[in-house]
Amino acid sequence: MQAHPNTVDPSEIAKFEAMAAEWWDPHGKFKPLHMLNPCRLDYITQQIAGEFDRDLKAPRPFEGLRLLDIGCGGGLLSEPMARLGAEVVGADAAEGNLPVARIHAEQSGLGIDYRHTTAEAMAAAGEQFDVILNMEVVEHVADPLSFLTATRDLLKPGGLEICSTINRNPKSYAMAIFGAEVIMRWLPRGTHEWNKFITPDELFDLLRQAGLDPVDRKGFVFNPILWSWSISDRDLSVNYVTASVKPG
Repeated sequence: MQAHPNTVDPSEIAKFEAMAAEWWDPHGKFKPLHMLNPCRLDYITQQIAGEFDRDLKAPRPFEGLRLLDIGCGGGLLSEPMARLGAEVVGADAAEGNLPVARIHAEQSGLGIDYRHTTAEAMAAAGEQFDVILNMEVVEHVADPLSFLTATRDLLKPGGLEICSTINRNPKSYAMAIFGAEVIMRWLPRGTHEWNKFITPDELFDLLRQAGLDPVDRKGFVFNPILWSWSISDRDLSVNYVTASVKPG
């Protein structure tokens, strides 16, 4: 297994540790994620079910799959994956997030292996997963290619990685930074840096360079009139998500 440089950006970790206690408050600083979560889960579950031929109507459709939620935060995605039967490891470089995640999982009766670690450290230890959720993380790391290469090494051959981030264009600045941080005050100012955003074509290129095969991409679109999110085949102008597989 190749050695990976540490891609953790300490200034980015500090931002999220400062907000850790609010992870499960739907009206707090993570309100945007709570609003987006049903849309994210719809995409994630459909991709996993399609890739591994699982019936989402079954009681525990992801039974037997080992899943890594990298940058798990308070566990907003780890918990539903565990409920669907997956063996879940939630990893985060921000240590302050993990007590919140552990307590909430315990209160919910869920056994989730939460760890204060990085993708690079887990890859060096030889960990392997069927599925990796890499959601809203890549725009916060110091070296996206090295980070994605580490996640590639963590996947079993034929494994699935779902990666979401934010596009880089004037609209994404207006909505994800000026709108969310300045106008709506959903997030503290400085949570995102526009120059770290990644266009869909750039992300597909990075995924291929990392040794993954991108197979799908969709947009997450916010409707300010209906005050809700939806999945779009065409509109990837702000938030978007990709699915990639590791060649077998």
